[in-house]
Amino acid sequence: MRALALDIGEVRIGIAASDATGRVASPVKVLPAAEVLGNARTFRRILEDYEPDVLVCGRPQTLAGEDGPQAERVMAQARQIAAACGLPLEFADERLSSAEAKRILREEGHSERSMRGKVDMVAASLFLQSWLDARQDKRID
Repeated sequence: MRALALDIGEVRIGIAASDATGRVASPVKVLPAAEVLGNARTFRRILEDYEPDVLVCGRPQTLAGEDGPQAERVMAQARQIAAACGLPLEFADERLSSAEAKRILREEGHSERSMRGKVDMVAASLFLQSWLDARQDKRID
């Protein structure tokens, strides 16, 4: 089962995808939010290339595990995208994923400027990997 993850921001949306077995997440691309929300050709091409079975969107929560101030906007946009794609939608906890993505990119030697276009897709791959791992753990139990 292949999953496509979206880290929905106000300006950009980071995209990550799992492999066909649903075990490994990888960063794919960052697109302007308007292109994804408008189901533009660039986003449709990613859907065609990866043929996902499920859409996994980050759910912005506070450190206490409650929906954060942007959760309603993000969840509404996620539902809109999923409906346009005809895909089932799941949400994943995205707490600290952007901070962890920045740490990883800094370790790889990226400057703040060069990170700008990469953080969102790396963050999407991090929360997608956690989501995939949790599903795998449930199968083992």
